Amino acid sequence: MDYKDRRIWIIGASAGIGEALARKLAGYGARLILSARNEAALMALAKDCGGCQVLPLDLARPETMADAVSTILLEDTPLDAIICTAALYDPGRVADIDPAKAEAMVRVNILGMIEVARLCPPLLRNGGQLVMFGSVAGYIGLPKGQPYSATKAAVNNLAETLALELAPKVDVRLVCPGFVETRLTARNDFSMPAIIAPDQAAKAVLRGMQGRGFEIHFPRRFTWAVKLLRALPYALSLRLIRRLR
Repeated sequence: MDYKDRRIWIIGASAGIGEALARKLAGYGARLILSARNEAALMALAKDCGGCQVLPLDLARPETMADAVSTILLEDTPLDAIICTAALYDPGRVADIDPAKAEAMVRVNILGMIEVARLCPPLLRNGGQLVMFGSVAGYIGLPKGQPYSATKAAVNNLAETLALELAPKVDVRLVCPGFVETRLTARNDFSMPAIIAPDQAAKAVLRGMQGRGFEIHFPRRFTWAVKLLRALPYALSLRLIRRLR
């Protein structure tokens, strides 16, 4: 995809990979719509990107997603791509889960993404891309990954379903990043193998969007290792994970 003059909506654009994607796409001449909860951060980013449409929303509040979709529909110009990076993250052991935080993660990471899947396809041109951010954390259960890992496993599954249901009119892509330096991963109290910067992640996402593959995963030296763990019988994979812990 040549990104010049392409209309692209980024949900979760105020920080992390979403912000890095916005800056790169603006540099390529894309016409961007930026969404997230933090309106001030979006306005500052829009100014840095040379002017973008800003539509604040909160995936935990479905009515704000519906309002944003209605606004875009009124413009009567199909989008070329919708990229949803938005997610909440709170690492920890299952026994230590804060129920309120767990509920918030489910509300944003799963129910919010279902709203994206339900409402966004009509906004896209024929063959437009719906890019959903799952995670390598959704491949297999890992220590201190709950409930985030469970929500991302759900997103991975949802994207697989949509790829079948919406083809060929919508080109669904699943992004599964490994560790990326963001305000979310800054909360981890363990060593993060093969961690990369948001700018590197954005490059990998855009490169993947230009290719034909359904899944975009990176950095490969880490993601292939986790894929191998997932492919092993549980008797072996769980034993190896216990040792790695």
